[in-house]
Amino acid sequence: MRSSSFAILSLLLLLLQISSIAARPFVLVISKDDLKDPPSSSSADRGEDPSQYDDFGDPESRSDEELDPGSWSPLFEPDLFNVPLSNSSSPIDGSGDGEGIVDEDALYFSGVRGLISAAGAGDPEAMTAAAAEIDAAASRGHPHAQSALAFLHSSGCARPRNQPMAFLLHRFASDGGDMQSRMAVAYTYFRQDMFEEAVKLYAELAEAAVASFLISKQSPVIEPVRIHSGVEENREALRKSRGEEDEDFQITEYQAQRGNAGSMYKMGLLYYFGLRGVQRDHRKALVWFTRAVEKGEPRSMELLGEIYARGAGVERNYTKAFEWLTRASKQQHYPAYNGLGYLYVKGFGVEKNYTKAREYFEKASHNEESGGHYNLGVLYLRGIGVERDVVIACKYFLMAANAGQPKAFYQVAKMFQKGIGLKKNLHTATILYKLVAERGPWSSLSRWALESYVKGDMGKALLLYSRMAEMGYEVAQSNAAWILNKYGERSMCIGESGFCTDMERHQRTHALWWQASEQGNEHAALLIGDAYYYGRGTEKDYEHAAEAYMHAQSQSNAQAMFNLGYMHEHGHGLPFDLHLAKRYYDQAVEKDPAAKLPVTLALASLWIRKNYADSFVVNFIDSLPELYPRAGAWIEDVLLDEGNATILTLLVCLITVLYLRDRQRRQGAVLPRPPDGAPN
Repeated sequence: MRSSSFAILSLLLLLLQISSIAARPFVLVISKDDLKDPPSSSSADRGEDPSQYDDFGDPESRSDEELDPGSWSPLFEPDLFNVPLSNSSSPIDGSGDGEGIVDEDALYFSGVRGLISAAGAGDPEAMTAAAAEIDAAASRGHPHAQSALAFLHSSGCARPRNQPMAFLLHRFASDGGDMQSRMAVAYTYFRQDMFEEAVKLYAELAEAAVASFLISKQSPVIEPVRIHSGVEENREALRKSRGEEDEDFQITEYQAQRGNAGSMYKMGLLYYFGLRGVQRDHRKALVWFTRAVEKGEPRSMELLGEIYARGAGVERNYTKAFEWLTRASKQQHYPAYNGLGYLYVKGFGVEKNYTKAREYFEKASHNEESGGHYNLGVLYLRGIGVERDVVIACKYFLMAANAGQPKAFYQVAKMFQKGIGLKKNLHTATILYKLVAERGPWSSLSRWALESYVKGDMGKALLLYSRMAEMGYEVAQSNAAWILNKYGERSMCIGESGFCTDMERHQRTHALWWQASEQGNEHAALLIGDAYYYGRGTEKDYEHAAEAYMHAQSQSNAQAMFNLGYMHEHGHGLPFDLHLAKRYYDQAVEKDPAAKLPVTLALASLWIRKNYADSFVVNFIDSLPELYPRAGAWIEDVLLDEGNATILTLLVCLITVLYLRDRQRRQGAVLPRPPDGAPN
């Protein structure tokens, strides 16, 4: 059995396309070269104690408050958290001696509340006062205040920008249990290719993220929404994030109120998880789920089972969880089988029964439920109710991961980290752990950042996205850079002393784009090239611009291909080479048919340059960069906004006529005068 399984798995090539927050999908190829040969199937062969696998392997489900202490979310959702959020003007209680007793938690939350308020109001003085409160709490060893202070030093907000100090404070905070600082430290190690250090931290963070998932499947985690697509605002995504003001929400609510069970279920989801900009409200969610199950809606039955098993928003009750999951399964709602299997394998609400657990997981798996694949993988990995077989476990995990199951990514990462079933590979393990870790409860900041942006509160959105950017979220890095670049002074960027200077804003933007570029954002690499090429926020440097464009070109960015062709055509930072220029122009239009017009014009320019060097038109073309600011603005305002391609065509024709007249004039000057009497 073991050898046949290994033979099958050795021939299996799985592309795991992870729909993550990165600019491009992460692709992991698992081949037979990644597998251990020969595999070891038994615990005895590995010298391991089978008793350590008595538990099902998932960490116990814990609340977001436990998993992410010091989170900023209570400032936005105070009803869902139990933290000191007194509205007192001072978190210091007066005493007889006049010195006062400092409540460090209250001091910390008061400071963070002040940061958020000052960012929204664009008030540098209030930001400085809030930073002082955080500094006071941090000086007393408060880890979450140390984390917030590290953020201020890292971003250069109300404090001098000091990356070594920021890293040191993040280390202290991470050791003190602050998970957001742990994310920041892990990301720093990841950027420096220090995978032995990064993998340990990301493994802990991924474990905490998994503990926040529901018992049999991942919750619909709020993925950071990209607020722009290249050079344009992502209006469709933003429209869907307007919460209760969104037209789709209002239609769904109307249909739910009219008795549509599917709409009731959707309303429950929106309120329970805070999807699409809706404020989380567990009470409203349970009302809608309960109304939906009265209509026989099986998905609501399954989710009620999950909620009672997890004790999320209600008192934990495994008996009720079993009842709801059973009702859903009787209606052939296959995801419910995973929940039932979990209850049997843990003995929650029912007598522990590994055989029944396996049968339920197999039913789910046979119906293409990724959770079923994952749970069977856990059974075989740990030898629970079956003979332990790492190869079969690996096969199931890969199937689940290929379907986007984050718990499976976690298990595959662990196998790469420990060298169990797969060859040890810390780089791959780190990447997979990072993807899972970014689904942890600290990702909820993206919800509030997006809400602020949709409402036009750029200062608050910038602050929250910057906080997430420091933790390594590529989309947050991209969004923060977009706000700084798009809105300029209106971004409410607060620097070391007062509002950001142009230089501070450009430096922040450049740093954020660079980090996003490192994580595969081709648009970010393109903008870095533009910054170097035009000297935006940095010195002009054609060679560095070319390097950035090369990076974007390697990610199949058509604009970068065009830019590289232009640089070869003019010898800017790259050797003057018209053949290479044409090759890049051709690649641009092959990659993106929308580039046909600019590429056609560029090829025409290339042909003129090649055949008529030093002509009037070539000199005119070379003078265009000096006219670009005025001409570019005119084209954008007059031509592109109106879509008036006719005017652009006439402009090209005018240049062509000027060229032909110049050519005719020069030819006429050198032609011999015809003899008298010759025909004209």
